[in-house]
Amino acid sequence: MPLTDRQVKAAKPQEKKYKISDEKGLYLEVRPNGSKYWRMKYRFHGKEKLAAFGVYPDVTLAAAREQRDSARQQITMGIDPSAAKQALKQAGRSASENSFELIAREWFSVRMSDKSEGHQARTMRALENHLFRSVGNRPISEIAALDLLPVLRKIEDKGHVETAHRVKQVAGQIFRYGIITGRCEHDPCSDLKDALKPAKKGCFAAITEPSELGRLLVSIDHYHGTPAVIAALKCSALWFCRPGELRHVRWEQINWEEKRIDIIAEKTHQQHIIPLAKQSIEILEGLQPITGRSVYVFPSARGASRPMSDGAVRIALRGMGYDRETHTAHGFRATARTILDEVLNYRIEWIEQQLAHEVKDPNGRSYNRTKHLKQRREMMQHWADYLDQLKAAASNNNVICGRFGNKIA
Repeated sequence: MPLTDRQVKAAKPQEKKYKISDEKGLYLEVRPNGSKYWRMKYRFHGKEKLAAFGVYPDVTLAAAREQRDSARQQITMGIDPSAAKQALKQAGRSASENSFELIAREWFSVRMSDKSEGHQARTMRALENHLFRSVGNRPISEIAALDLLPVLRKIEDKGHVETAHRVKQVAGQIFRYGIITGRCEHDPCSDLKDALKPAKKGCFAAITEPSELGRLLVSIDHYHGTPAVIAALKCSALWFCRPGELRHVRWEQINWEEKRIDIIAEKTHQQHIIPLAKQSIEILEGLQPITGRSVYVFPSARGASRPMSDGAVRIALRGMGYDRETHTAHGFRATARTILDEVLNYRIEWIEQQLAHEVKDPNGRSYNRTKHLKQRREMMQHWADYLDQLKAAASNNNVICGRFGNKIA
């Protein structure tokens, strides 16, 4: 039953401190000296935490409930209320000091702590080079769309259209954080939806959040499809090659001894090597008795003489609830590129080489197919292990975040 004001007032100290529960995690802690503290238990990323809301009677039951409801809303939005409160405290500012820069730095400490060092550095550069200089000292609640538009136009006029879109995206996240924490009521970035030149087209929808990727991997494991389609889904995530390249892989292209696949890349028309992690080998060994009579590893359901259709993986993804606006077969490439760079900290040239992109050295010469092969082998095994960890965490309703080893050297 919820507490009443009379019960709170009448609570007497005992030899040991004790608790009187209210509801939704809120409780009153009564200490032997008679002090009464408002507390709330909650879980964040699978860990039990404690939020402090002040001392009764300075903080009434009604006021404590308001703080509890606000904290629950923050948790729903993926914000740890204790971390947010600590960041606000460390900023050393009063409630009236709601400048964009102070709130942006608070948002950065709360929301970017689990991102890679590279991602954090890029975000902070966007803030310091563009937003802090122009609107940093302004109260966040007074910043309008017309204050931000000249900043974004200046970036855009230099030909950096995608950067302008990224800066707008970061600003929007800060304004939405300001709304959640009660410092502003509107995100002016939402009024700039069509103000910028469109970013370069041709990108495929892709999941790039590790927790969401883990849930996708669990969905693949539970998908009721043919063995070839299920294996193609798993290998799409593991190999992140182009969908056409994957569909046309032949059994004769698998080098079992060296644990790799040698193909011709679609875009460059050059030889390309896909190192096979132990997880990939297990999938292929399990699939061989089923599709081994076909020349193709992933044959068509309509006949073993031709490869799997270009819609097979797409239809499977849709069957699992992932439409083309959420994740695509080609999106596995963007997924791997983003996470290998921003979470696992691998060097971009290794990632680009494994994506079979046209990578050139300082002299303008394309890297050959075996360039960084040793490092790429290690990267592909690390990637496969990381996917297993994400899947296990998603199965247990947990989230894996942070960096799993520094691989930038």
